[in-house]
Amino acid sequence: MKKKWMYYAACGLALFGLAACSSSESADDSSSDKGDGGSLVVYSPNSEGLIGATIPAFEEKYGIKVELIQAGTGELFKKLESEKEAPVADVIFGGSYTQYATHGELFENYTSKENDNVIKEYQNTTGYSTPYTLDGSVLIVNPDLTKGMNIEGYSDLLKPELKGKIATADPANSSSAFAQLTNMLQAQGGYKDDKAWSYVKDLFTLIDGKIGSSSSGVYKAVADGEMAVGLSYEDPAVKLLNDGANIKVVYPKEGTVFLPASAAIVKKAKNMENAKKFIDFIISQEVQDTLGTTTTNRPVRKNAKTSENMKPIDKIKTLTEDYDYVIKNKSDIVKKYNEVFTDIQSKQ
Repeated sequence: MKKKWMYYAACGLALFGLAACSSSESADDSSSDKGDGGSLVVYSPNSEGLIGATIPAFEEKYGIKVELIQAGTGELFKKLESEKEAPVADVIFGGSYTQYATHGELFENYTSKENDNVIKEYQNTTGYSTPYTLDGSVLIVNPDLTKGMNIEGYSDLLKPELKGKIATADPANSSSAFAQLTNMLQAQGGYKDDKAWSYVKDLFTLIDGKIGSSSSGVYKAVADGEMAVGLSYEDPAVKLLNDGANIKVVYPKEGTVFLPASAAIVKKAKNMENAKKFIDFIISQEVQDTLGTTTTNRPVRKNAKTSENMKPIDKIKTLTEDYDYVIKNKSDIVKKYNEVFTDIQSKQ
């Protein structure tokens, strides 16, 4: 596998935080030397763990040499835009549903033969973008700092003793914090529901202005015993469990929204058949089992295996994001949140 990293002064971040950036450029030709299956150019913002669980196995299975170009999601989509008349990439592997929904003109229509084996809510319905992993909003709880409290969902956070002890990033600037905001709105009645927004006001009153600068700071603060509860997401929470951290992961009893990371074939891709093989491969049984058992990325396949610390999805109450509404109204949701937050701060 030949790897290249592109460095940009500002790396674009995806909704579920999948970007990986480096200032160096290097080549690693340690992959299979079969070379009889042709080649494939893949753009990806994904983590090294996810890349390592997929691309080498793809090369080995098909004898296809992959050239991997890594950068932030935003930069890769800008690159696709600039190259659309003469595409370099065959596939983009990673990024949020928002990125794909708003750039449909960049992609070839292709629905994998494996699509029917994917959980219904996360199947390819656009005709071009294929979800392959999920990440959901969760509560990370420090047991030592919440003794005597029964925290099973959002409603259990409205406790006076938790004032100033709930960690969150800023929904206006953090993709995971925004996902938490839309999750709790759905869980409490809907994006426009007055009672749901009343809940947001009550919760952020207890948060007491302690807004973290990053999503990573949220789960680290809980694991380090600095905060009692964190509004976070599943991937780093499972990592913490795997590392033996003193935390509990709570999937809100009101319901958890899982958001997909997707892949798609670039329009006019030079290696079209190999690109189709790659899309089929990443949602195949073997890869989905590997992702579920060796990484902290939740698979999308119906019967995929998962690790001990990743709760089976059929044991979690799930909610479905209204993607179209959230994409069209994100600025309005952020504006409403900012108004609520400003009002709280003015009264403290």
